[in-house]
Amino acid sequence: MNYTYIVKCRDGSLYTGWTNNLEKRIHDHNSGSGAKYTKSRAPVELLYYEGFRTKSEAMRREYEIKHLSSKEKWNLISKADKP
Repeated sequence: MNYTYIVKCRDGSLYTGWTNNLEKRIHDHNSGSGAKYTKSRAPVELLYYEGFRTKSEAMRREYEIKHLSSKEKWNLISKADKP
């Protein structure tokens, strides 16, 4: 399974990414070995995720979400079940 996810960083900003191991990826973000963006903004909190069969589907959705406005991302998060 592949996932597209949104985390909230310590500074309140949102980060969107994709992974094939969601639990490990969140751990990586929080231990400083995740994305460059989250290294100085840890800890992060998982707010949203979607599952996909293929890597390309997850990456496509990541691209779509990254192009949403902050308000649109928060609307997406608020309508989803809590992780």
